[in-house]
Amino acid sequence: MREEGYIEVTGGRVWYQRFNVNSEATPVIILHGGPGSSSYSLEGLQALEKDRPVILYDQLGCGRSDRPSDTSLWQLDRFVEELAQVREALKLDKVHILGHSWGTTLAASYCLTKPRGVKSVIFSSPCLSASRWEQDQIENLKKLPTEIQETITRCEEEGTTDSNEFKAAIKEFNKVFVCRVQEEPDPEWVKKGSGYRNPEIYNIMWGPSEFSVKGNLKYFDCTSRLNEISCPTLFTCGRYDEATPKSTEYFSSLVPNGKFHVYENSAHLAYFEEKDEFLQVVGDFLKTNDSK
Repeated sequence: MREEGYIEVTGGRVWYQRFNVNSEATPVIILHGGPGSSSYSLEGLQALEKDRPVILYDQLGCGRSDRPSDTSLWQLDRFVEELAQVREALKLDKVHILGHSWGTTLAASYCLTKPRGVKSVIFSSPCLSASRWEQDQIENLKKLPTEIQETITRCEEEGTTDSNEFKAAIKEFNKVFVCRVQEEPDPEWVKKGSGYRNPEIYNIMWGPSEFSVKGNLKYFDCTSRLNEISCPTLFTCGRYDEATPKSTEYFSSLVPNGKFHVYENSAHLAYFEEKDEFLQVVGDFLKTNDSK
């Protein structure tokens, strides 16, 4: 059984969908990447409904949620408040949390407010330190052909990250570090998903590109507080991920109950690149921690 609808949050309404509504197992709520992306590309994770309710929602300002014009809404603390409001509206007294990419920034920040009833957290391709992410992308860039490096660096310096040559160079970066499953033309879900994004939110909170954090997340770094997350945690990434195995394993070492897994044939979108393994690893982890 599936339901969908809207939830009132600070600043507007967010759209959600819930699968396997009648199950009494602990639900999992999924936090999409971005900021300013949507849950659309993660809808394949509804397959987890064989064991439990699965909730996906589009954060305010993107996807099928309201798109208010008030730019003061695009702050981490408001998104943390939004997650609490979604959880309250859906009466999720006990819950597992799965965040992907920026969704892990949100998941960690929410957990550090010490909410009750969080049984476990999955950090998929985590971004838990903006400066570390930025440095990792600088190192990743060095692995690409010189002309790609030079184009990206020059466009960053000149402020021409909206140019066609920058977009072409980023496409080459993405083939290595974002999604290694290449289909021509792009997979249909990639094309449709792009229409759900709100680039304004990404630009305000992060900046014009992956390689330099100029938005209000510039100084985000929760690594010194990860030891406060006491529930079981799973950190995963792809072998070729923007969220590098080195950084992901480091984050997992800072959490008392941290586990670490690498998808050997994936970059940043393991839930698409190695869907079966992703579902197996995540599903097993959730079942292991249902009764804790």
